[in-house]
Amino acid sequence: MNINFNHCLCIPVRILTGLSALLYAVLLSGCARTVEPVSRTGFYLDTVVTITLYDTGIRSSDESCEQTIDACFSLIDDYEHLFSATLEDSDIWKINHSGGRPVTVSDDTVSLLQAALYYAELTDGSVDPTVRPLSELWNFGSEDGARIPDESAITEALSHIDYHTVGLEGNTVSLQDPQAAIDLGFIAKGYIADRLEEYLLSQGVESACISLGGNVIAIGSKPGGQAYRIGIQKPFAAGGETVTAISVSDASVVSSGIYERYFYEDNVLYHHLLDTQTGYPADNNIAGVTILAPTSIEADALSTTCYFLGIDEGMQFIESLNGVEALFILTDGTLHRSSGFPTR
Repeated sequence: MNINFNHCLCIPVRILTGLSALLYAVLLSGCARTVEPVSRTGFYLDTVVTITLYDTGIRSSDESCEQTIDACFSLIDDYEHLFSATLEDSDIWKINHSGGRPVTVSDDTVSLLQAALYYAELTDGSVDPTVRPLSELWNFGSEDGARIPDESAITEALSHIDYHTVGLEGNTVSLQDPQAAIDLGFIAKGYIADRLEEYLLSQGVESACISLGGNVIAIGSKPGGQAYRIGIQKPFAAGGETVTAISVSDASVVSSGIYERYFYEDNVLYHHLLDTQTGYPADNNIAGVTILAPTSIEADALSTTCYFLGIDEGMQFIESLNGVEALFILTDGTLHRSSGFPTR
């Protein structure tokens, strides 16, 4: 794969202003607060979601904070019903079941698709929003359980994976290949997390933590000026064991890894990060990648991108970007940090 490392990593303004591994976020140290935190946990986007408000500039009561959190979970539900490939009548479901006919979608869906296509182009298709014909075959995350598909089915699915077949014109989306299908799992949570942060800031929130499974956003610092402590899960470890923890403020931390969804067959590990060239799980001796970046959409896309690039090319790519750092965890347990990734 050829990557232009001098390419400026900039996403269209519309993406930033419009509406994949478990990262274990823990607050490893306490601090004095002006008020008690208000927190809620729910299950959305096929993961555990937790939103915690520590302090706000306009906070008048716990009731007002509960209402703010209510609004956050309502937003998550709205976005899930736009971006899900499995929920009937979502924008993505309509595109995938249109038989190639044009479909009118929301501004947010357009913005997310633009971002997905941007990273597909940047990586020569290593991350590709039209991967669904393949991911659907492997069945990761479904109630029926994952499975190894027939070779002929994999070959057929691969013939329909090509992000160039996605047509965007205004709010109209069409698939030039009627048998193609879109899955935005590699980037959707990042987009949603950024929109939640945007909403909380608009409500005067000055200190909060958003956790969408492996996507964590630290808004400001904790009351008293302390940074948030974010623990990064040890791959395949039980009970939330971490390999390291980092202190962050006003930043996004996202992890992707082969330990999120996987199964064994004949003592061989099969995971959900599928190579769009072979149709099988990628094999590059990486167990997980954690990205530290200003926005969650960037961190989300880059965590998957760097996994597919591999340790050497992925690290070179990260070092070419401003304000972005990475931690690679290899399958033998060794850690490789980019030059600016926190050591503690």
